Parts: sequence; C-alpha cells; structure tokens
Amino acid sequence: MRIGVLVPPGNPTVEPELYRMAPAQVTFHFARLDPGPERGDPGSRTGMEDRTRAYLAGLPVVARALAQVRPAVVVLAHTASSYASGFANEPALVERLSGLTGAPAVTAAGAVRAALQHLGAKRLALGTPYQESVSEQGRAYWQAAGFDIVGYRRLGDVGSIYDETEERAYELARQADAKDADAVLLSGTGLPTIGVLDRLERDLGKPVVSSIQACLWQALRAAGLRQGIEGFGRLLRDAAR
Repeated sequence: MRIGVLVPPGNPTVEPELYRMAPAQVTFHFARLDPGPERGDPGSRTGMEDRTRAYLAGLPVVARALAQVRPAVVVLAHTASSYASGFANEPALVERLSGLTGAPAVTAAGAVRAALQHLGAKRLALGTPYQESVSEQGRAYWQAAGFDIVGYRRLGDVGSIYDETEERAYELARQADAKDADAVLLSGTGLPTIGVLDRLERDLGKPVVSSIQACLWQALRAAGLRQGIEGFGRLLRDAAR
C-alpha cells in the first residue's frame, strides 16, 4: 500500500519515524513542500509563519507531482499548516489536497483531532516546539476544535526544531501535563517523539498523542488498514479496535 507524504524540506524526522512504526506492506512516497525563496533554515522558529504560508501557496505543484505514484492516501505532515489556515478552514484544506492528488487526504492536525476523539479526550495538555505566535495559533485551533486546554508548555531554547531529541520531547510532555488532562499532545511532525510515547503513557497514566503517530494512524484507517502496532503508544497499539 502506497502512502504519499507532503513534508517540509529539511525535516529529518518524518521519514524514519513513519518507517519505524509502519506495517511491512506499507511504502511511503515523499514530496517536499516549497518554502519559497530565502525563507531561512527550515527548522528554525524564525520565519516559520512565512514558510508555512509559502507551503500552502505552493501545494498545487508538489501535490500534483505526488499524485503520479497513485497513493492510497496522502498526508500533509505539517501540523502548523492547519494552525495557520485555522480550524474553520480545515475541511477546505482537506478537500483541496484530495482534489490535487485524487486520493483521500489527511492533515496532521486533522489526524490528531480524530485520534483525540477516538481516545475520548476532551481536556488537553498541549506541548509545542514552535515560536510563541505559532504556538498561540495551535492553542486557538484546538480550542476552536472543541478541546479545553488545561495544560500547556512551549519548548524553550530551540535553535532548530529538527535538532531536538526524544528526551526533550519527553520532558516537554511531562511539563505540559496537568492532573485533569485526559490526554497529552506533542505537536509538530519534526519533533522526535515516537520512542518515548510508551514511557510517557506509563509515567503519566494517560494517552499521549504526537503529530506523526496520529498521521500514520489516520492514514492507515483512511486506506482501510487496521491492525495493532506495538511500541508507539495506545493509539497505534489499539488501532484494530
């Protein structure tokens, strides 16, 4: 089964994490989003909003190229694109992606929302690696989606999101968590997360969802493939249910 993935340039996290989690019968086909000219380091928080707007504007070229492999489903593996577009515009973004590729489309934020609903979470603890303005867009997105943000932490001292580690993601989740949160969300497909999800769930006693984990879960469901996958949190472990 072929899954098409749209991912920002320079993101070193998405490809290995997807292959590490995915069933053997799944292959991934990647196209890099276009940040436009002179947008700086793609992993930097500086200029992130400008790059995100450029990614959305340039979707037709890269999405149509990806369509040539005839994927079963296409994933926009960039959570902040949905944050910039806004929750009210999420259906239009999904429809646009599907129209450009001729395949069912999944956004990272849309996958996270479906995952949180599947887990029955209403009160959310949110951890982000972004600059303040993008993190606030994320908070607004989840509030508009109907979640109560009861815990929040923004990762400090970030040079490039792509240089972060799973241990930093682990600490971010612990700091973001709140006693009354139903689940913890680690936002951002470029933040390495999947190796610490099981440990976080044991330590926090609740589901922990990350953007890339939710992308795979939702893509497999959209393609009609439901099977449990061990080692990467409750969401994938119970995916057959």
